[in-house]
Formats: sequence, structure tokens, C-alpha cells
Amino acid sequence: MTSEVKPFFLKNPVNFPLCLAPMVGLSHFALRQLIREYMPQNAWTLWPTEMLNSRRLPFEKVGETPETFRGPDENGLVPQILGNEEFAIAKSLEKLTEWGAEGIDINMGCPVQKALKHNYGVALMGDPMYAAEVVRMTVKHSVIPVSVKLRSVSQGLDESPDKLLEFVERLTDAGAKWITLHPRTAEQKRRDSADWEQIRYLKSKLKCPVIGNGDIQTVDDVLERLKQAQCDVVMSGRALAARPWMVWQLGEALGFESSELYKEKKPPSTPQEEAQEYGRSLLRLSYILWNSYQKIGASESMALRKLKFHIKTTHVWLDYGHALSASVSTAATIEDFQEKVSQFFLNSDLSMTSRTELRQ
Repeated sequence: MTSEVKPFFLKNPVNFPLCLAPMVGLSHFALRQLIREYMPQNAWTLWPTEMLNSRRLPFEKVGETPETFRGPDENGLVPQILGNEEFAIAKSLEKLTEWGAEGIDINMGCPVQKALKHNYGVALMGDPMYAAEVVRMTVKHSVIPVSVKLRSVSQGLDESPDKLLEFVERLTDAGAKWITLHPRTAEQKRRDSADWEQIRYLKSKLKCPVIGNGDIQTVDDVLERLKQAQCDVVMSGRALAARPWMVWQLGEALGFESSELYKEKKPPSTPQEEAQEYGRSLLRLSYILWNSYQKIGASESMALRKLKFHIKTTHVWLDYGHALSASVSTAATIEDFQEKVSQFFLNSDLSMTSRTELRQ
């Protein structure tokens, strides 16, 4: 059994309704590969990169930086770019297409000050005509489908449903093939709850696929939001980084066959089982990341920083995870990091919580 095929215009039709969010410092090759190992057989979804700056890409060796390293067999790659200048976007698209991108996502949701200063990211949402023009110029230079990830235009759907729809329709009229909505405003950042009624409303009005993003922490959240919003795919960020086996759990719920690696096993289902799987996944992540960094000549200290950042971001789902974060913070080598992780998870009483406030 598989889910309905979604028209995302990638090489393999999307039939799996969960994907990773593009996150700076997290959505790199090692995490993508870790999640792929848990993916069910014959399940296809979209795969992001970390957010990439179109001002830098034209001058980088794409594929030889930690942010753009990719595996030789990676499929469904949809890198996310930040930018608003036609020349930079055109050159970035040329490089990314040669690199193997199957789609391009325009970031209109990043609320950090650096993006606002350069009038890209969520700043583009302040001018609907300008935002549509950025999509139009990107589509003009692209031979692969273009999408947009954006935030809400207001904190409540009742305030401006027509304004939200009008903004998004400008983007689709300009050539965006699908839309990802994180239904919080720039001012909200991560505060308050994501308003999934806005996603439901967009899906009911648009002909193109819609991806919903926000507050997805468990497989039950995925199933509930798919039913509530009727969106095509649900996107999860830090929680999927913490629970990469969520795709395994969802695959079982939807009737997919487990991957060859996990064919004879069942996905973790108790807080204690999830805690031990978290430990195993951290060790596996460290091996994948360090191996990829060695291939591009990146330093061990850079790999350690990335691993420590991963734990700093994801440990909040682990009871007493702050102790794990404190322990690995003193690791001076990858081997030391792996030893500290292994020792920490010898404690069989550890457990993971289903949900956290996501405010770290």
C-alpha cells in the first residue's frame, strides 16, 4: 500500500506525505541520509538542503561545501535559496541544476535580521508584487520546478483570508508549482501555535500542491494534520531531526514495507525505546557526517560543532537531555563524542517525551 501520488513534477512521483524542513545547520547530507535509512521501501518525498544564499552560491564549489555536499544517489533534492537578485539567482540555479537539484524552493519565511536587511526571506512578503517578481525571475531561469515556502500574512485566518489567498495566487500565477505554508507571522517566529486552518483554507482554494509546516512533533501529529488540513505533504523540522524514525513509524501506519535495514524490526513505540533509538541515531549521524566532511576536506572541529549543534537543538525531546548536551560539549574529537554518547545511553531508564514547547 502507498499513498496517493502527488504532482510535484520531480523525477520520482511523491507518494509519501512527510518531508524534512530546510533548516540552517541541520538539513545537511548527514541528516538527510540518516532519515533515508529509516524511509520505507518505494516511498518518495521531497528533500531540502540547508538554506543557501544566492549571493554566495555563484562563487562556491557547489557539492564541496558542508551545506551542498550530496550523496551520489540522492534523489528528490529541492534546495532552498535565499535571494532577490536576478543575476545571482540565475547563476545559482545553473549550478544547482548541474549539481542534481530536481526543484528549487524560494525562501519567503526566514525572519532573521540579516535576511530582512537585504530585503529577502520574509521581507519579500511585505510587497506582493515584488515577491511575485522574484518568483517570475526564478522561473524564467529554471528548467526545474520552482516552489515557495512562506509564512502567514496575519495571526488569524478570520482577519484576512482573502489577503493570504491573493498573495499566494500571485506566486502561483508567476509560476510557483507548489506552496509550503508555515502559518505563523514573522513577528510570531516560533511563538504561539501554528494555525493549520490557514493551510486547510489554502488547500481548499488552490489547484497546486500545498505542504503544511508547523508544530509537527510525532507521527500522530502528521496523521492528524493530513486529515484536518487535507494538504498534500506535512513538513517537520527539529522534531524530525530528533526523531528521524518518524518516517518509519508513518510508513508502518500507511502500510508501506519497511526499509531493508529495518525489515525484521518494529519502529520504537515506547518513550524508553525512542530514547535508545535517539542514542543510536546520534551515533549513526556522527559516522555519516564525519565521513562526508572528510571527503570535502572539512575539519574535525567543524564536524564536532555541527554534531553538538544537532544535540543542542534536539535534546529537548529527551528527558534530562541537557545532561547529554553538557557531556558532549567537552568532546574534543569525533571518537570522544561517540564515546560520550555511547556511555550516556547505557542508562536504560532514559525516555523521550512526545512533545516539547519548541522554544529552545
